Amino acid sequence: MELDRKALDTLVRDSDLVGIDINVVSRPYATVYKSPETMELYNNLVGEAMKLYPKKIQGFAFVDPVHGKYLVDEIKRCVQELGMIGIKLYDQYNLDDKMQELIIECCIKLGIPILMHAGKACQTPLRKPLESDSTHFIAAARKYPEAVFIMGHIGGGGDWSWQLKGLEEYPNIFTDISGSVHDDMLIEETVKVMGSDRVLFGTDGSFSSSIGKLLDADISWEDKKTIMNNPAFERYLNRESKEC
Repeated sequence: MELDRKALDTLVRDSDLVGIDINVVSRPYATVYKSPETMELYNNLVGEAMKLYPKKIQGFAFVDPVHGKYLVDEIKRCVQELGMIGIKLYDQYNLDDKMQELIIECCIKLGIPILMHAGKACQTPLRKPLESDSTHFIAAARKYPEAVFIMGHIGGGGDWSWQLKGLEEYPNIFTDISGSVHDDMLIEETVKVMGSDRVLFGTDGSFSSSIGKLLDADISWEDKKTIMNNPAFERYLNRESKEC
């Protein structure tokens, strides 16, 4: 597998056109098991993109909890050698599963955030039975108040209103606005519950979707500017390396 230079060049070009200064990217895989070498390869592709566009691309390392203690070495390699600024988790296990503890504790020591794919499915049987919803984030945030969690794409599908319940009590849980859902009051309710200082701008690859729904949201321009350039996350863009 090689880096798709055409897609990368298009991403950087399009982000310039709409005024996005830095793209934070990752290369995860879904539930299906893959080898540690595949996980490392995917992270290397992100590292290569970072080298090609050092001022435009920042990376989150993807790790799969099934690979156990090997993960600590992979996280350290991605952060300390490749310069990545966070960790991306998918739906191999729920966020509050014991399998995630090694990852969370390492991220705390390194001082980096954890972004995890999330959703609250509305259909049964569940297509992704181990997909984390807000209850799993709340359980992890309660156990690890010093960790920083990003509940991926509040606008990504499923019952976003259900997802917001109870999050106001956990300041170490953030979310981003990415996703194809454009429901009325999505952004407004998210800001009402979490505050704009816990909401991040994200696109999940669809610039027009996220830009449009943020500009259209009935919130203040100060809140919109906070979401577009959240000061709580500026420190990760120029972070100093720590030991894990």
